[in-house]
Amino acid sequence: MDWPLRISKFSALIAFALFLIIGAILWSMGRPPICACGEVKLIHLVVQSSENSQHLADWYTPSHIIHGFLFYGAGHLLRKKWPAVFPLGVAVSLAILAEGAWEILENSPIIIDRYREVTISWGYEGDSIVNSLADIFWMIVGFFIASRLPWKATVVIALIFEVFVGIMIRDNLALNIMMLTAPLESVKQWQAGATGYWVTGKG
Repeated sequence: MDWPLRISKFSALIAFALFLIIGAILWSMGRPPICACGEVKLIHLVVQSSENSQHLADWYTPSHIIHGFLFYGAGHLLRKKWPAVFPLGVAVSLAILAEGAWEILENSPIIIDRYREVTISWGYEGDSIVNSLADIFWMIVGFFIASRLPWKATVVIALIFEVFVGIMIRDNLALNIMMLTAPLESVKQWQAGATGYWVTGKG
């Protein structure tokens, strides 16, 4: 019942087309193609910075990899139910659609304002298109990691990501979801107390 390691050329073309469509939608929303700094960096690790969520990787990259773990798990369950009509290419395409939908929603005024109101991302202005598409890429990386590892190993990796990022910046996927949906002022104050170069850029 395992999926093959590779997807078909047709599925790869569909995935590429979805990237283009998502990028075009973000462009139509007025999202900047790259960071206003004029650079595209491999990684940027200062959270309270105008360059956060603008480059190819940041402290929230592990969250997108975990998204891939979760989408693989959902796809695996669907494949068990409908093995003949749910090949790997379909699962990957659906995962890209789901992640792309989140990137579009995340960069809408309602979510940007929500981040500013209830989380520590006071100056958040949304992602660059490069960052959004990179987030989708990292999700795909997570999807294929999960497809190759035992589920217990995937769970362990996800927990390590969550604990490590939580320690480093007092934020992670679970805290992000909680603060967007059911914010707690005590948690917000705790997060606001985070210090260190990777949070504020100050030693």
